[in-house]
Amino acid sequence: MTRRLVVVGHGMVGHRLVQALRDRDTAGEWRVVVLGEEARPAYDRVALSSYVDTWDPGTLTLPGVDFTGDDLVELNLGDPVAAIDRERRVVRTASGVEHGYDALVLATGSRPFVPPVPGHDLPGCHVYRTIEDLDGIRAGAATSPVGVVVGGGLLGLEAANALRLLGLTAHVVEMAPRLMPLQVDEGGGALLSRQIQRLGLSVHCGVSTSRIEAGPDGAVHRVVLSDDTVIDTGLVVFSAGVRPRDELARAAGLAVGERGGVVVDDTMRTSDEHIWAVGECACVGGRVYGLVGPGNAMAEVVADQLLGGRASFPGADTSTKLKLLGVDVASFGDAHASTPGALEVVHNDPVSGAYKKLVISDDAKTLLGGVLVGDASGYATLRPLVGRPLPADPGTLVAPAGGAGTGVGVGALPDDAQVCSCHAVTKATITEAITSGAATDVAAIKSCTKAGTGCGSCVPMLKQLLANCGVEQSTALCEHFSQSRAELFEIIRTNGISTFSALIEAHGRGRGCDICKPAVASILASLGRGHVLEGERAGLQDTNDQFLANMQRNGTYSVVPRIPGGEITPEKLMVIAEVAKDFGLYTKITGGQRIDLLGATVDQLPQIWKRLVDAGFESGHAYGKALRTVKSCVGSTWCRYGVQDSVSMAIRLELRYRGLRSPHKIKAGVSGCARECAEARGKDFGVIATDKGWNLYVGGNGGFTPRHADLLASDVDDETLIRLIDRFLMFYIRTADRLQRTSAWIENLAGGLDQLRAVIVDDSLGICAELEEAMARHIESYSDEWRGVLDDPRKLARFSSFVNAPGTPDPTISFREERGQRVPVSLGTPEVVAR
Repeated sequence: MTRRLVVVGHGMVGHRLVQALRDRDTAGEWRVVVLGEEARPAYDRVALSSYVDTWDPGTLTLPGVDFTGDDLVELNLGDPVAAIDRERRVVRTASGVEHGYDALVLATGSRPFVPPVPGHDLPGCHVYRTIEDLDGIRAGAATSPVGVVVGGGLLGLEAANALRLLGLTAHVVEMAPRLMPLQVDEGGGALLSRQIQRLGLSVHCGVSTSRIEAGPDGAVHRVVLSDDTVIDTGLVVFSAGVRPRDELARAAGLAVGERGGVVVDDTMRTSDEHIWAVGECACVGGRVYGLVGPGNAMAEVVADQLLGGRASFPGADTSTKLKLLGVDVASFGDAHASTPGALEVVHNDPVSGAYKKLVISDDAKTLLGGVLVGDASGYATLRPLVGRPLPADPGTLVAPAGGAGTGVGVGALPDDAQVCSCHAVTKATITEAITSGAATDVAAIKSCTKAGTGCGSCVPMLKQLLANCGVEQSTALCEHFSQSRAELFEIIRTNGISTFSALIEAHGRGRGCDICKPAVASILASLGRGHVLEGERAGLQDTNDQFLANMQRNGTYSVVPRIPGGEITPEKLMVIAEVAKDFGLYTKITGGQRIDLLGATVDQLPQIWKRLVDAGFESGHAYGKALRTVKSCVGSTWCRYGVQDSVSMAIRLELRYRGLRSPHKIKAGVSGCARECAEARGKDFGVIATDKGWNLYVGGNGGFTPRHADLLASDVDDETLIRLIDRFLMFYIRTADRLQRTSAWIENLAGGLDQLRAVIVDDSLGICAELEEAMARHIESYSDEWRGVLDDPRKLARFSSFVNAPGTPDPTISFREERGQRVPVSLGTPEVVAR
């Protein structure tokens, strides 16, 4: 007879419990009723900070979250449980609906802790916990240029990053003497603080918030700290920790911990034999765990128990690896060396931005834990070795040559080492899936074992295990081409192929897809085989390239004219202002020293381009995988510190490489001195002036995985510098994979930077003359893509919102006024119909 399980809470752990039970319950022993407090189903709260990148809740959706097609799961949202009647075995929701149960699982999670400082409840105060919280913070950010985050832990720094991305000046206030006090030690915290302050955040450690004062409107006006520092702000975000949501359990008479949390035994059963608790609301062994990994382990235990198993909670791995504001931070095991007699082996390099500490036993034979800040590359192999013999001398494991993974490969891990802590998957389980033939790539490993589907930090290890088991990874571009992008580049180049149809007929199969078509289009453009909208090539492009403009979230487009080196005449500035005013466009100065005109409809684009082109502007390629900008400081022309003319060099380089299509976008910078105002070391190639010439750096980026560029050549003259950049860019375009940034490309080169230097500086392959000739052909064949459309009636015909009603406004697009400019109201339909 089917029994009834009620799950109170539909967060990540509650969802995991239901999934685990349904995967095991093949006989249909349990009918599950899920009662969620939020109006939306479970979502990836661990990745909440990524919501700021898109403001699309769909990006956080968990797989199978609505249980479509599963008749044994009933999902009820937006009606929280108000009471538990243990005698009747019934729960009652806020709306008065009662649900009986044979078993009850509390998965109520936790709530943000708001310190009871005066003014904590003023309008303008927020917490950082849910999607709705972030929406509220976003609305508050529109009226306050400064934000204060109370709490310098993991969530506090994520909140500070959200404020930074919203354009606010952010302050972080932490009572402890360092940031992330639970995860890192004093040395790691000091480096983390320095790295974060370089991004423009203000850090206040060792102080507390004394009070929050209101302004004339009754909302937040300023924050006063315990050291009498005053911060004028209209936005405060509390991220000072969490507290277990145990109020239902307390009211029902269940045992709770001294510091909160529903007391459970190692089977996750409460003081009532019919009730279990999992996740952040559970207190097991006197401890409440605030990580998703332990919560998932609890969910698996309860699922097993409900089906008659004997599973028990094995304890929790509280190791953490994450990236905060572009800084890698990891801690594992006994990170604070609390074990009696523990020794610490430390490498601290503030210049390169790396702090590594290993905690080992008093006989220097056993790894107990560690802290990694700035470079966490060794985390995947070091964490599973906690409590095991060291595979090498501890000094070599933190040495700068090779990083924290020196001497430790996947082969050093024993079979029972846990590779994925989120889902407790061992090396043996993954290896068995690979050797049995069930998994031949990372995606298959994820499907078979669930490894890598949590935080994702173990994915690099999964790739190593595949290689260790002798599984060769395919380099095919997609199912239609067995060749890699680099191989297709050579085929197109050597055979003079100029169309996709000719290429796929001779070297591929099928009709192509949204992976290979844009990739081939990029290769053809790199080789100068005509305008990107010429003939069949127009149909290969991604949306942005199809319309030579960046699509925005409400279906409009942005126009970014090229402004080499950021240098512009007053006359040209006036033209941009007039165009923006006449077409009602939102204007913004970008981080690359250009002006972005946003809010243009498709039919307006040619009209806008014509005004700009007639004034001497050209396409800035903000829409393409191509050279975007060469950022510059004012250099020796104006700055008293400048030692070289960085503006002239930046203009020269941007005009030389404009329109250069590549595997991914390319950004560059030229700084006139070592003070680095153009942030050249955060670019794909960066140039920094010296007294003797220029230093050339390559392989940096400020994307999802920010990386400082590496020094390729030093003290070179103008011509040598340009020659080396020519070679670097063309070698990258020829050999990189699809959508691979220069940083990842260099890291994947056999031999890395040394190999790159051998090829393009020492000409070890004898191809430098060929690379220079290829660049010369690009420069000679360059033409403005905007003008190419304006001069061709066939291309112009593409730029109509509706082919059957030219000039008709798109009804899905609407605007409102904010800070004196038009901004989108609705998200609209980001597709253009029937072109």
